[in-house]
Amino acid sequence: MPLVRHRKVLILGYRAVGKTSLAHQFLEGKFVECYEPTVESTYNKMVVLGKDEFQLQLVDTAGQDEYSILPHSFVIGIHGYVLVYSVTSLRSFQVVKTLHNKLYESRGKTRMPVVLVGNKADLSLRREVKADEGKKLAESWGAIFLESSAKESQVTQGIFMKIIEEIDRVDNAYGRSTGCRLM
Repeated sequence: MPLVRHRKVLILGYRAVGKTSLAHQFLEGKFVECYEPTVESTYNKMVVLGKDEFQLQLVDTAGQDEYSILPHSFVIGIHGYVLVYSVTSLRSFQVVKTLHNKLYESRGKTRMPVVLVGNKADLSLRREVKADEGKKLAESWGAIFLESSAKESQVTQGIFMKIIEEIDRVDNAYGRSTGCRLM
């Protein structure tokens, strides 16, 4: 029986970008039409990735803005981040940049596992943020970039699998780059 590894992932972004919808689509395979602002919700799901089992704890946060003060609970004990913006909102894209900067400063300017998600890709006629802009931003962070549609269940499973992979990639990179050895 494989060892179960625990991963705590924070979902952050501006209000009404689809953070909760992405979580529900991943957890339950359904899209919730009605919008009710989230205060903060935590969900758990067992995930198998390759030969490994993970107890994934998702923390779905309330919508943030550029003036939000990030509590310590957004940094301490968090393994990775899914930063979400809406492709239909330039403001949400700008806010996600600010959130990343605040996290980076709070974590002591260390590399952090991030998946940047441009959500609501099904609303292409109302698009304000091009895919290339999201990709370029993610590359500047050393992060993964995905566009999704929680409504049409596009890529929602992949987002959370990618953050697990990214957590392991960043964690393993630390050991290699520092040359630390256990004796």
